[in-house]
Amino acid sequence: MADTEVTRFPLVPKIVNGGIAGIIGVSCVFPLDLVKTRLQNQQIGPNGERLYSSMLDCFKKTYKAEGYFGMYRGSGVNILLITPEKAIKLTANDFFRHHLSPGGGKKLPLGREMLAGGLAGLCQIIITTPMELLKIQLQDAGRLAAHAKEGGLAVPKISATAITLELLRTKGIIGLYKGVGATMLRDVSFSVIYFPLFAHLNALGPRKSDGSGEAVFWCSFLAGCASGSLAALAVNPFDVVKTRLQLLKKAEGEMGYSGVPDAIIKILKNEGPLAFFKGGACRMIVIAPLFGIAQMVYYLGVAEYIMGIKR
Repeated sequence: MADTEVTRFPLVPKIVNGGIAGIIGVSCVFPLDLVKTRLQNQQIGPNGERLYSSMLDCFKKTYKAEGYFGMYRGSGVNILLITPEKAIKLTANDFFRHHLSPGGGKKLPLGREMLAGGLAGLCQIIITTPMELLKIQLQDAGRLAAHAKEGGLAVPKISATAITLELLRTKGIIGLYKGVGATMLRDVSFSVIYFPLFAHLNALGPRKSDGSGEAVFWCSFLAGCASGSLAALAVNPFDVVKTRLQLLKKAEGEMGYSGVPDAIIKILKNEGPLAFFKGGACRMIVIAPLFGIAQMVYYLGVAEYIMGIKR
């Protein structure tokens, strides 16, 4: 029975396709993600002062201060870990949809679609949490450096390796899972919204002429863009909380948070409800092409072609 299930569900090619999709997607949109992180971590000063006035202003200042490669600060660890992260996310959703299917050619009910998506989001946090933790420190380093320079302080250099070793030395493996609760809230809720929405939008487009029943590549791209951007906006408050909780070093005068409830209360009290949508537009711009590209590549069947598997 187990062998039959494995044969019917092509696990290995889907994992490979998910990994390839993640690398290509992240490489294309990383500078936007860096800007999103810096905008979300930015806290308004007592007199209303802020380092970045808008997404465009953040782009300009980052490029001027750090150059082209500064826009890809933290991309190495993200590209390294995005391979298993996207492989888990995309494959797990298909896996759970496969096993939750009522069979007999019947359509998967919406409730089961949402359950499959939520379980996929839950599976990915084992990789997502440390990946996001390390990425955020590296992405936000330029903002902290700018604050340090303004105060005449030294600007320490950081690396993903140094951060990882320090966390393992002081807090053990659990140190890499700082903010896991907020990460789970964001990723599970995102996947509950994203995957059913993508499936329904993807089903509306024209099919390939090879008889596979799959949507043409541009339909998967557009469906991924649309569902990704809408899901990203819906869960942006959780992303703001997660980003704040995972920041290990703060600029002088910035407040810290003890957990998800404390972060929500303090952000709401000190910055108002709109603070939960900081970087929201930027996040939508990041997620839309990221998931559009990822879904398109995922369904192109690159792994099947490389491995000589007939689709």
